[in-house]
Amino acid sequence: MRIEKIGSIYQLSFMPRFFPVNCYIVEEETSLTLVDAALPYSVKGIMSMMKKLEKPIEHIVLTHAHKDHIGAVDRLKSFLPDVPVLISSRDARLLDGNVTIDPGEAQSPIKGGIPKKMKTRPDVLFEEGDQIGSLVAIFTPGHTPGSMSFLDMRNKSIIAGDAFQTRGGIAVSGTVKALFPFPALATWDKQTAIDSAKKLRTFNPSLLAVGHGNMLEQPASAIERAIREAEGGRT
Repeated sequence: MRIEKIGSIYQLSFMPRFFPVNCYIVEEETSLTLVDAALPYSVKGIMSMMKKLEKPIEHIVLTHAHKDHIGAVDRLKSFLPDVPVLISSRDARLLDGNVTIDPGEAQSPIKGGIPKKMKTRPDVLFEEGDQIGSLVAIFTPGHTPGSMSFLDMRNKSIIAGDAFQTRGGIAVSGTVKALFPFPALATWDKQTAIDSAKKLRTFNPSLLAVGHGNMLEQPASAIERAIREAEGGRT
């Protein structure tokens, strides 16, 4: 596990050299918020980081329902049974294996690793604008129908899940990068993802933290470049 810290955000990256899978710990004054839960074996690193910071995890927040973002949830709940698990109301359906598409959504099949054996049920279903500690939820569908990103109101950092990737070069979800094509291959609808990327651009984030790849400080120009590429323009 590799640990990187920028501001109030700790990135915990598993298999960083080969197939980076990230989760994040957001430090509050007296507690921690875990955003995503990486892989099943990641529980050891997450618990170790909590002990190192000497603060309790108060929330486990999921950007979306793919296996590489919820992997350690069941084991974490065995250690932290009273800590609530939160996910968007839309992606909560994926946890139940429901992959139906709603009217008004892009009529594309949902892709990626949908969990089939997750025992933990979410304690809280949230919507855009809901606040978890210092984080505010932003609805950013595309990778999945209910994907969410989170804006830290203290410093304008954004944890974007798989709305973007930086491994293999920055890209909007659905844009294939030859060196790391996997997030694109697991994307539900590329145009919806582009619309969500443009939405995140309007927040002018100071930091972009993603599910796969390094964090980017002052990412405005990189985000703009990724959107142009996703729309078929020159990079």
